[in-house]
Amino acid sequence: MAGRTADPGDGVLARAARLLGAFDDDHDELPLAELAARSGLARSTVHRLAVELERLGFLARTPAGWTIGAVLWELGERSPLSMRLREVALPHLGRLYEAIGENVHLAVLDGPAEHAEALYVARLSGPRAIPTVSRMGGRHPLYATGVGKALLEGVDADFLDRYLAAVPRERETVHTVLDAATLRRQIDEARERGWATTRQEMTLGNVSVAAPIPQVLGLPPAAVGVVAHIARADERRLGRLVVDAARQIAADLR
Repeated sequence: MAGRTADPGDGVLARAARLLGAFDDDHDELPLAELAARSGLARSTVHRLAVELERLGFLARTPAGWTIGAVLWELGERSPLSMRLREVALPHLGRLYEAIGENVHLAVLDGPAEHAEALYVARLSGPRAIPTVSRMGGRHPLYATGVGKALLEGVDADFLDRYLAAVPRERETVHTVLDAATLRRQIDEARERGWATTRQEMTLGNVSVAAPIPQVLGLPPAAVGVVAHIARADERRLGRLVVDAARQIAADLR
């Protein structure tokens, strides 16, 4: 959304959505001029909307400009992803972290096939865990992450075909797999063994192992995964642990 010119026919809600969509992982605080540039809206429109959104609590004013307000966080916490999925999953994620001492992630599939991503809804880490670029509320490509490939295990053939046909896929590291045929084969292999893996595809030096959570009515496809240093990762053990955690989460959700 950021950087594209707004459609003159956009209504107030669409313009407000463009304004809020200007914020991302690297731009959590924006001055007026940059809000206008990234949203594609006129500066006068941005100022008028920002003042109103601040009044409603959706934006907050800072010395440098504007940032996301507390009301959006409050509303987000009422989402089924928070109140249902994350709250039920957290005890299982905690036990998984205690067993391995590595990064533990919970992610869901978000978006249409042509633009689908892994949206991270929970993350546990600690002093022994290898640094990662993931964060709660962040997004990463399905093709380069363990949870992403695990999410692709559960989609139907049409979704997978459309996803693999979509371009472009960007190379995150020198090890990122971009070839559609190779990705399809890896997903087929993940389905057979029950868990997916990536090796240094998103961040150098790590291995990611993840398993899909059996589908639960009313929730998007979800997956639980771990990220460990490549030198100390026992992928088979990690695979068994994430599969068990995924099954237990699904059982509690039901």
